Amino acid sequence: MPLAVIAALNAEIQTLVQGVDGAIRDDVAAWGLWVGRLHGQEVVLARAGVGKVNTGALAAILWERYRPETFLFTGVAGSLDPDLLIGDIVVGERTIQHDWGTLASGGLERYQAGHLPFYNPTDEFGYAPSVGLISAARAVADSIDLTPVDGRVPRVAFGTILTGDQFLQDEKVRAELHRDLGGHAIEMEGAALGQVADRLGADHLVVRSMSDLASGESVEHFERFVPQVAANSARVVSELIRTMPLRSD
Repeated sequence: MPLAVIAALNAEIQTLVQGVDGAIRDDVAAWGLWVGRLHGQEVVLARAGVGKVNTGALAAILWERYRPETFLFTGVAGSLDPDLLIGDIVVGERTIQHDWGTLASGGLERYQAGHLPFYNPTDEFGYAPSVGLISAARAVADSIDLTPVDGRVPRVAFGTILTGDQFLQDEKVRAELHRDLGGHAIEMEGAALGQVADRLGADHLVVRSMSDLASGESVEHFERFVPQVAANSARVVSELIRTMPLRSD
């Protein structure tokens, strides 16, 4: 069973594709897939496209075709934590769909995706990787050398990644999401992968490199920094794969 590595954009997955031995293209509909070996591990790399639906559908297809025990997501995100600058990396100890819940006159009451408090209540909120996978990521974070971005060496943090079907460009909302949900980064796919992996009984981990500050300059920063920061996120995932025990075919 291979490891499955997903990214939303071509720029986020190509660094890994270039390192795959014997990469074979195996597209499904509009999704680009590459199958081969990376650091001796059997892998399937996949470009999902943007958003939760794309990621959830692709993860289900990968499960049906390849039965991966672990899904890894690599890519870029907006920073919600004022201490995290462009280029810094967040490894998701938890992912949350910030746009799911009950919408009433007082605003959105957030709840676990796939559940409603009056229909199928749950005490769960968000999705967490296994302790072993987080521990392996911490070991990588302690030793990896990352390429400087905008004149500084990025740092790797561990925290909460928020997912929603919006590209955030508002400093007020940025501050609210950091305060109310403890979000360190915001993106559009990770918690959808967490939800699907949870239903399938598979492990998952989301790694995100900050391309912007989720502010009024987000688009400008995104376009400027994506190639650099995406490569660093991919480097973390590549090193994680290198250090994982080899799986038998």
